[in-house]
Amino acid sequence: MNEYTTPNPGNASKRFVRSRTDRKISGVCGGIAHYFGIDANLVRVLVVLATLLTTGGGLLAYVAAWVIMPEE
Repeated sequence: MNEYTTPNPGNASKRFVRSRTDRKISGVCGGIAHYFGIDANLVRVLVVLATLLTTGGGLLAYVAAWVIMPEE
């Protein structure tokens, strides 16, 4: 078993961590996608859109998540 599988999945605690396997740069988008159960490419597109629409705010949030989120 790893940290994502437990004998009692109803009480499983999720961890907000950067992905080691689903990564393009640092694994932030892969980790967010795994946490919410969505596709990592969708998260990547949303980060790019947030960066463009906020004149760099999405990139700042990505870098902050890279620093704050632990690696799995």
